[in-house]
Amino acid sequence: MDTSKVAISINKEILKKLDDLVKEEVFPNRSRAIQQAVEEKLNRINQTRLAEQCAKLDPVDEQSLAEEGFSLELDKWPAY
Repeated sequence: MDTSKVAISINKEILKKLDDLVKEEVFPNRSRAIQQAVEEKLNRINQTRLAEQCAKLDPVDEQSLAEEGFSLELDKWPAY
């Protein structure tokens, strides 16, 4: 993975909690803990954006689009 170094400022209490997690071997080091936290936050933002866009869809319109052309194909389907 191609990485870049960045400098951040972080609240001392949060840093203490982070160091405790590293000490408990939840994370191998501060860097990996922060990388994972940022990745998870970005994933959550993307999921939220997708959910917001999906909420804008009209279920009736989506159902009609999904079924479009089915009536023409039904007579070609084999009988069970």
